[in-house]
Amino acid sequence: MLNLLKKEINVFLNSLIGYIAMTVFLLTIGLFMWVIPTDSNILDNGFANIDALFVIAPWVFLFLIPAITMRTFAEEKKSRTIELLLTRPITDLQIVLAKYFAAVILVIISLLPTLIYYYTVTVLGNPPGNLDTGGMWGSYIGLLFLASAFVAIGIFASSVSKDQVTAFILALFLCFFCYTGFEFISTLDLFGHLNNLLLTLSINDHYVSMSRGVIDTRDLIYFLSLNAIFIISTRTSLESRKW
Repeated sequence: MLNLLKKEINVFLNSLIGYIAMTVFLLTIGLFMWVIPTDSNILDNGFANIDALFVIAPWVFLFLIPAITMRTFAEEKKSRTIELLLTRPITDLQIVLAKYFAAVILVIISLLPTLIYYYTVTVLGNPPGNLDTGGMWGSYIGLLFLASAFVAIGIFASSVSKDQVTAFILALFLCFFCYTGFEFISTLDLFGHLNNLLLTLSINDHYVSMSRGVIDTRDLIYFLSLNAIFIISTRTSLESRKW
């Protein structure tokens, strides 16, 4: 499994996909936080926080993570190397986890440079260091869980598709629906008391909760369960080829 994990990371880092994804992410975030005159611009607002990063990042990940994960299994099927992969002396679950963790590591690598924003705002604060560090780290943890959920959804979409474009569109739809779809449906007040249940199924609801700096076990269980559901679904999709 570790060999496959290293291989997947090398594939990302030795191709333009990984670098383009990280560059687009950092460039987009940087423009909104420091250049474009919007409500998210730190210099215009004059507040010592990087909340804009945690507001914008999920929407950027909504497109970038499906772009990263679309090739994980779809490309294997297109190049007909999926059979060779499945004959390796590792289980289907280990194959899925290797690809999953490789994509998550790439996301973590793309987030590391954003710590520069934290340092910059800390220095620019009046007085210097006037920043809610606890809330910031809670937001980072929430963003990592959100990204991991998008990755799990993305590799599932790739596992049920034979074309990368189809995998991208399916992953984009599923990520968007899980992120805001349940929340939007709950606001329509169509299901009475079930509306609150629908709201708790929304990724955004739990992400916002963690962004306050409070790590609630309910939020952790939600994200771990969501990841597990799509990882197991991906393994089931692979095993279906043997039926």
